[in-house]
Amino acid sequence: MSRVCVISPFTGLAGDMLLAALVDAGAPLDAIRAAVADTGLTGWDLTVPQVLTRGITARRAVVSVSDDATSRRAEELIAMAGRVRDRTVADIATRTLRAIAEVEGRLHGEDPGEVHLHELGGHDTLVDVVGVAAALRAMDVSTVHCEPLPLGTGEVRTAHGVLPCPAPATAALLEGAVVTGTALRGETVTPTAAALLRALDADYGPPPPMRLTATGYGAGTRTLPDRPNIAVVRLGEVATARVRDLVLLETNLDDVSGEVLGYVVGHLLDRGALDSWVTPAVMKKGRPAHVLHALATPETADEIEGLMFAETGTLGVRRSEVRRTAADRTTDVVHVHGMPVRRKHGPHHGKPEYDDAVAVARQTGLPLRTVLGLATPPNLEGR
Repeated sequence: MSRVCVISPFTGLAGDMLLAALVDAGAPLDAIRAAVADTGLTGWDLTVPQVLTRGITARRAVVSVSDDATSRRAEELIAMAGRVRDRTVADIATRTLRAIAEVEGRLHGEDPGEVHLHELGGHDTLVDVVGVAAALRAMDVSTVHCEPLPLGTGEVRTAHGVLPCPAPATAALLEGAVVTGTALRGETVTPTAAALLRALDADYGPPPPMRLTATGYGAGTRTLPDRPNIAVVRLGEVATARVRDLVLLETNLDDVSGEVLGYVVGHLLDRGALDSWVTPAVMKKGRPAHVLHALATPETADEIEGLMFAETGTLGVRRSEVRRTAADRTTDVVHVHGMPVRRKHGPHHGKPEYDDAVAVARQTGLPLRTVLGLATPPNLEGR
């Protein structure tokens, strides 16, 4: 199963509204706080209490701050986001902040890394950005869809003075997004929300048919006279196609070391190969060799093939079309000594994620096999 998040910006979207909606839909607050703590940010606390807004029960993300740092250089925020141990969360957060920095730098004629993020440079922005990324990661969301974003009219007050709505930075970050007009005045979409949607590569087309599993409501701080000020998220599961046409790429190598082959396999996987592996072979004149294999989609096959040429120096890569049948899979999370370990479940078997188990072993000093055993209760073995 592939998990999808659909965002409905009923009255607009801000980073804290999205974070609150995800928590309301079931995102674990402990995992969100832990990811923010990884950044090294101090003097903050995040609570997500229930509130009632125009008859709708929702959540509101509240960041309590015990210092007054409201302006930081973008470079500093990006470095802090990059400290998050989960690399997927760190990547989403840093891409979000870089998008903001690049737009602000372009608008104000400054180097993006040196841009001072005024309203966006305080604790709230880092908590919202890292928190949303961690929430989506914890709920194993692979695809984000967003309904058209309502753009308010009038003006907004910033550190640079009074600006039209949407503010120039927001308008630049929304390039490529699907928007619609609204009678609401003021800022309805914040730069943080716009940058998050860009970093998440949000799709603005209709979501696929899915089995709805959760709905969450996130409240904004502004009170509207005739409607609840909320954003809604809906989570669902989409059955993945079982049979898919793929491309198998192979090359024989008798002059590449094992160390290089190990690197190339990892590099191909990082760049989009669905799988990559090496098998031993005997070539002409009895020479020992290896066959490097990579499985790719038709869309990525050319790039993966090019990497195989560049990284190994081979003179030829074989290409063949194959069909793969993939079983549906789900994931969940267990905690070993207080640390999260994701587990993959297929119809006949399940197992913990190796990288998560390694992280627990290194942090706790437990043998890896012990961590794997603790994360694999008997009922998981036969699933």
